[in-house]
Amino acid sequence: MKEVKAFIKPVKLPEVTHILHHLDGITGVSIVKVQDLGWRKSKDLPFRGDEDDIEEIPHIKVEVICEDYITEEVITTIEKSAHTGERGDGIIYVSNIEKLIQIKTGKTF
Repeated sequence: MKEVKAFIKPVKLPEVTHILHHLDGITGVSIVKVQDLGWRKSKDLPFRGDEDDIEEIPHIKVEVICEDYITEEVITTIEKSAHTGERGDGIIYVSNIEKLIQIKTGKTF
């Protein structure tokens, strides 16, 4: 199993979740509002470390746990539906899940 974690622009959330909802094999998606701390770096000016050089950027963290066979489709779906071509489009992380335990039943996957 894999965990796909994507940080996307809030405006793209409806599109991303709509498309993920229609993928076979996805049973749920977790959504978390986050603040990304970005450092503005100008190519013309050296970084001064001033507060003006730091900006908080709102993002949405979308988390999907999925079987290995559908991982690439989940990644591609998020990448295409979250893309705007502008700065701050986001990033996708993929991690292995060693163990998954359903709390209600105690079942281990």
